[in-house]
Amino acid sequence: MAAASLVTSSTPGVFAPLIRAGDRLRGLRSWRRALAAFAAGLMSALGFAPLGIFPALLLATAILVLLLDGAATERRPVRAAALAGWAFGFGQFLAGLYWVGYAFTVDAAQHAWQLPFVAVLFPGFLALYTAIACAVATFSRRTGSARIFLFAAAYALCEWLRGHLFTGFPWNLAAYAWCAVPGVMQSAVALGAYGLTLLTLLFAASLADFTSARPRAWLLPSALTLVFVVLWLGGEARLAANPPALVPGVQLRLVQPDVPQAEKQMPQLQLRNWMRLLQLSRAPAHTQPTVIIWPEAAPPPFLLQRLPEAMEQVSLLTPGNRVLMTGTVRAELTKTAIRYYNSFFIFSHGGRLIGIYDKFHLVPFGEYLPLPDFLHALGLSKIVDMPDGFGEGPGPQTFRIPGAPAVGPLICYEIIFPDAVVAAQRPGWIVNVTDDSWFGPSTGPYQHLVTARMRAIEEGLPIARDANTGISAIIDPLGRVMASLPLDRAGNLDAGLPKALPTTVYARWGDIGYSLLLVICFLCAFMPPRIVKKA
Repeated sequence: MAAASLVTSSTPGVFAPLIRAGDRLRGLRSWRRALAAFAAGLMSALGFAPLGIFPALLLATAILVLLLDGAATERRPVRAAALAGWAFGFGQFLAGLYWVGYAFTVDAAQHAWQLPFVAVLFPGFLALYTAIACAVATFSRRTGSARIFLFAAAYALCEWLRGHLFTGFPWNLAAYAWCAVPGVMQSAVALGAYGLTLLTLLFAASLADFTSARPRAWLLPSALTLVFVVLWLGGEARLAANPPALVPGVQLRLVQPDVPQAEKQMPQLQLRNWMRLLQLSRAPAHTQPTVIIWPEAAPPPFLLQRLPEAMEQVSLLTPGNRVLMTGTVRAELTKTAIRYYNSFFIFSHGGRLIGIYDKFHLVPFGEYLPLPDFLHALGLSKIVDMPDGFGEGPGPQTFRIPGAPAVGPLICYEIIFPDAVVAAQRPGWIVNVTDDSWFGPSTGPYQHLVTARMRAIEEGLPIARDANTGISAIIDPLGRVMASLPLDRAGNLDAGLPKALPTTVYARWGDIGYSLLLVICFLCAFMPPRIVKKA
């Protein structure tokens, strides 16, 4: 430490204050390091929607690297690094995912008692991925630039695992911090969200080297800054070269009824809710819609299966080639029981049902309960009040519809999973129906919208996102929001359908780009020191 301080005090120029700040962070011990990591995690959440302050995520990640540098000097470095990583992850997920708690207040009498446990256990569990990444990054005792590459690779790998293990929850990946910089987001067309996440973590971690007194330590962060400038300029050029274009003859109407979740459950309000859907669908427009879209579970449960009067009204909404798409809850009678599904119906001329899609990526603890016998014994229950939970659909599907390109439906958070949103037969657009009223006036709906924008870029497909309480939006295949309805406002959104782009690199190859970057980072981390020095 004395030697480092001597170098610091004799280092001229702009880097001297940075080096002193870095020394102070590296010098933190025990609970002070954990507290600093937790604060950095809280700060990192500012990088995500709706604020989108991406420098906050970059700076917070660099601080974490400096704290890990200090942990590496401890008697038990792996344990110290894991604790710092967990504190960082806990702060990030606590601030970034607080909105999950709103779902437990909809039926407060039944679920509110679980809220304190969810507020702590859920972000605490997700933070284990960050803890593992930091432990791995410290275990091998890499130094210099090698430690940066190892940290980024380990962190990005754990983020991929977070998106896949235990059904996966890839929410607020580092790539989504670029929501305010559409040019950088365009790199997902080749790298996908996971590849852009890795590059973002590598760039952010490298910023820690601006606080190093090591000769030429500034080279790696400077080079990665240049990389992101190139990505930004290239993305802006791509946006300029692809102005919005519409599919001729297709006019969409997205209906946003804005029914609070608690009111959807009240039998005395179901007729009012149904009539609101019909009125917003029938409202006059300059150009009559050819496709009407209702959000997830928009009609009262089982209404479209049980009441002929409801189907008569649907038939009046679908004259000629007009199509109505809606999320709905349906029941299917089997030989032994009744099975329930969170579904998506497609009606064509005269209310004829031409397509049924069943949600395949169900929300644990929301739409089904893992280990139900054990958890029921503890008094836990799922959020959605449906006997035995929902059944699973077969996966992504593509449906042909009259008067418009083939469509791929997705329900709610199915849109958040990269490389798992499109069937083998590529559609011409995606319809994502959702009901974010579960999460109140929080940051959740804004973050959900960003993930849809990223899927549009990856797949090169436009997305019509229809949400019960918002944010409903038409997104073009470059992730641009062409039209939208704000949160907590009833209305309809009339807009044309953007044209799809040719099959993208990511749509063709998936996470190959991410995998190659991961291998390169691990190779750079474990490259023999002599080779690194020559390079």
